Order: sequence, then C-alpha cells, then structure tokens
Amino acid sequence: MVVRMMAGAVFFWEGILKFVYANQGVGRFTKLGLPFPVFTANFVGGLEIVGGLLLILGLGTRLITIPFIIEMLVAMLSTKPRLFLGTLPLPPPPVPPQVGIWAVLHEVRSEYAQFMSCLFLLISGPGPWSLDRPLRSDEEEKRDSLVEATARRPPLTVRRPSEAGEESWSDARRVVRR
Repeated sequence: MVVRMMAGAVFFWEGILKFVYANQGVGRFTKLGLPFPVFTANFVGGLEIVGGLLLILGLGTRLITIPFIIEMLVAMLSTKPRLFLGTLPLPPPPVPPQVGIWAVLHEVRSEYAQFMSCLFLLISGPGPWSLDRPLRSDEEEKRDSLVEATARRPPLTVRRPSEAGEESWSDARRVVRR
C-alpha cells in the first residue's frame, strides 16, 4: 500500500506540474524534440494525474502501471543517453558532475524509482487496502488466498536417521508425506 500510494502521489503531482509550469510540460517536450510536444505533454500530464489518483485509490493498479512503466522507460531512454554524452538540449544539472555516468545516475533516480515502483505493483498487485479488492472475482480471491497460504506454510524438513538406528529412512519418508 505504501509503495502504491507513494508512486501514485509522485505521478499525480508531476502531472499537475506539466500543466502549471510550461517548462515542465510543453517546453520540456519541445526541447527534447519529442513528436507533437503539445499533444504529448498534455497526454502524459493527464495520464499522470488520472493514473496517479487511480494508484492512490488502488483502482486498476496493475492496468495503470503498464503505461507508467512505458513512460518511465521512454523518459530514461530519451534523455539519459544524451546526458551521458553531453548532448542533452536541456540545461545541465546544477551540481557537478554535469555530464557522464555520475550525472546520469543522479538524474535518473526519479524515473528509476517510479519504474521500479510500477514494476513491483504490476507483479504484486494493489494490496488489501485498495478499491480493487472488493471488485475482484471469487476465483481471483481463491487464487490469491491459496498463494498466501502456500507462502505461509513452513518448509518441509527431512531428518536423517540417527546412527543408533532409532528411525529408518522409510520412517523419515512417512514424516515427509504427512
């Protein structure tokens, strides 16, 4: 739940910033040379606002993480290689280093965190405190409860027969079968 709400909040406020500050939306997309910067910035901003709210509420969690994962990959791949090479059309980061691998690692932190959060949510689902929970089918509930029960079961241990012959291997096999 915490990861879902954190990722949702970041997407939500980043989407609002794309509309409030032109340099974060259309201006940034134009400088990066993305196609149709006005449409793209508005689409991405709207996706982040609506999708961020959906993540916060836990509604359609797995579905909304897919476009967010794609968005973060595009963000990383469209800006960070040029930052590494020193050819990014945006102003360099305000703190050293300004180009190279360390600049890339510093600047990619936000996209990387959001990417990993969405990947986690895609795999694990929204969690019990979400609006997705009451909307799930009985079959999905049974599947998840079976997975949870299996995960909680203690592992089987096979004991080796003692040297004194107190029990045999066949006794040990019977213990495992139970």
